[in-house]
Amino acid sequence: MLEINAQPEDSVDITQLRTPIKVDLTPIYAFLGSRTSQAWVNAALNNLPLIIQDHANCEKKAAGTAMNLIFRYEFSYDLQRKLAQLIREEMLHYEQVLGIMNERGQEWKYLSAGRYAKGMLKHKRTHEPAAMVDVLIIGAFIEARSCERFAALAAEIDEPRLAKYYRYLLKSESRHFEDYLMLAQSLSEDNIDERVAFFKEVESELITSPDSELRFHSGVPA
Repeated sequence: MLEINAQPEDSVDITQLRTPIKVDLTPIYAFLGSRTSQAWVNAALNNLPLIIQDHANCEKKAAGTAMNLIFRYEFSYDLQRKLAQLIREEMLHYEQVLGIMNERGQEWKYLSAGRYAKGMLKHKRTHEPAAMVDVLIIGAFIEARSCERFAALAAEIDEPRLAKYYRYLLKSESRHFEDYLMLAQSLSEDNIDERVAFFKEVESELITSPDSELRFHSGVPA
C-alpha cells in the first residue's frame, strides 16, 4: 500500500532499514506481461552508477507526477489521500538514493529520460476521466516493473548494502500497483480490464524489444 511506515522503516539512513525475510512477488509477475531479461540485468550490474542515478530520477519524477495530479484532481478524497502518501514516500526514497550516491562518491550527472514512460503515455486518452484512468493504469505498470527489477537486481548484485536496500523497497512497493488500479477503477464507470490488458501489451513490448539506451526501465540492451 501507499502507507508510510513508522521508524526505522522510513529512515533516510539505509543502514537503519529493516528488510523483510521474503516478499511474495507472485501478483507482480502475474500482472506484468514479461520478465526482465538477463541481458538487462547484466548490463545494469555493469553500469550501476547509471542505474542508481536513473532510479533517483524515477523516484523524483513519480513524486512530481503525483504532485501534478493532486492539483488537477481535487474532487476525490481517496485519490488526494493516496497521492499525498505517495509523494511523501517517493521523496523519502529519492533522498535515500541520493544518500547512496553520496556514500559511493558518485556525482550527479545529466541523464536523459528513456523511452519507457513516453512509450506508454502516448497511448493515453485525451478526454476525462478516461485520461486520468489511463495515467493511473500506466502508474500501476511503472510501479510493478520497478518492483520486479529491484528483485532482479537484489538477487545478483554483489554490494550487500545496495542489495539490502532493493529488498527493502520490495516491501514498500510490491502493492503500489494494486492501489493505482483500485483508484483507476474508482474513477471509471466502465470496467478497466480492457485498458489494463492493452497497456500490459504496450509495456511488455517496451521491456522485451531492443533499446539503444540503458535505463532503469529500458528494454533489452541493443
